[in-house]
Amino acid sequence: MSDQMNETPAPAQAQPSLTPVPGKYQAVTIIMLANGIINIIIGLTLTWGAIATIVGIFCMPITVLPLVLGVFEVVNAANILSNRPVPADRLRTLAIFEIINIIYGNLVSLTAGILNLVFLDSPEVKEYLNR
Repeated sequence: MSDQMNETPAPAQAQPSLTPVPGKYQAVTIIMLANGIINIIIGLTLTWGAIATIVGIFCMPITVLPLVLGVFEVVNAANILSNRPVPADRLRTLAIFEIINIIYGNLVSLTAGILNLVFLDSPEVKEYLNR
């Protein structure tokens, strides 16, 4: 009987807040992941093409930019999918870089960047990111 009195109850586990993720925020994540994969493929293709020519070797730093953007997009999308917080400013910056990626003729990235900026500007996504 005395053993039961000396036992202290286990502290209550704090339940994480189960705030529902807005659909537009999920769309931003999916678009960013898909666009990141496309940018990695484009970046690798441009870089391999540049390596194949003598003049292209000097242009290689320019051809690597879509590859770097694609890696950043995939990493941030993976962070969002694993429920790690990602700052809203970083998501907006990536969306702007997606739009700038039109200089490589990448219309998919342009569309993704515009959609991401529109979705990130919606009130429910802003509220979710500011929690």
